[in-house]
Amino acid sequence: MPLSPDQQAEIDALRAEPRPTLRAVSEGMEAHLYKAVPVLDHGFVRVIDYMGDDAAICQAARVSYGRGTKSVSNDEGLIRYLMRHWHSTPFEMCELKLHVKLPVFVARQWIRHRTANVNEYSARYSILDREFYIPAPDALAAQSTVNNQGRGAALEGAEAARVLEILKADSNRCYDHYEEMISQEGQNGLARELARMNLPANVYTQWYWKVDLHNLFHFLRLRADTHAQYEIRVYAEAICDMVADWVPAAYRAFEDYRLGGATLSGKALECLRRMLKGEEVTQETSGMSKGEWREFEGVIG
Repeated sequence: MPLSPDQQAEIDALRAEPRPTLRAVSEGMEAHLYKAVPVLDHGFVRVIDYMGDDAAICQAARVSYGRGTKSVSNDEGLIRYLMRHWHSTPFEMCELKLHVKLPVFVARQWIRHRTANVNEYSARYSILDREFYIPAPDALAAQSTVNNQGRGAALEGAEAARVLEILKADSNRCYDHYEEMISQEGQNGLARELARMNLPANVYTQWYWKVDLHNLFHFLRLRADTHAQYEIRVYAEAICDMVADWVPAAYRAFEDYRLGGATLSGKALECLRRMLKGEEVTQETSGMSKGEWREFEGVIG
């Protein structure tokens, strides 16, 4: 169950008391408030609060640049200019606060983005639920033979069933021991802060995560990429849908220049210019390493 009864009761109470406001409101994001979007088998993402909209980005930019932006004919054109030229500060005027439920091993990847404010559920004070991420059969894959941090072909048949059984059995066995060791009221036992160390990395945790739009776009550029690990990518994709409704003009620019764009080195640009002039360029004549050349070919198709 993604939301606990207490969490659902809190959401229902908040939705039952809408209040008028004089602050900037994004109608697209208002539709997401207090709604949990399911992710993986027990996880979710939900919007707790937000600040700003597309207009806030433009407002901040025009304060910074003043008359210099008068040639930009509309807000979307200004936003695209800011994104195209890597002007990050105006995007920092918008903020988003999320409540996320996610497996611990995904949280350890996520927390590497150190540009957000985070408050995580504490297993020192509370007892974690018996909820583990168990991959769907089609998400089980062997180690890639060409990428040390990637997946290869999907496991099938008896091998997939064997791995799933190990994951389920080990998760439940660890949690059984966690319950046996933990100190309950009126009995001796191990402190919660010590008992938690026996839990597997696929147990679910929760946190509040607050980030500005500039740093959120950086997170999404990396984690919504097709090369990102599936288990964090599905969270990023759910957030992308929310951001597209929150700041549609900014998200369209982000999608165009970051998600759908590419950065070329000076050598790569020179090779492209030579190709456009009709010259045949190979890896040996490009001045690039084999890895660089392979990535360059991937960009230009």
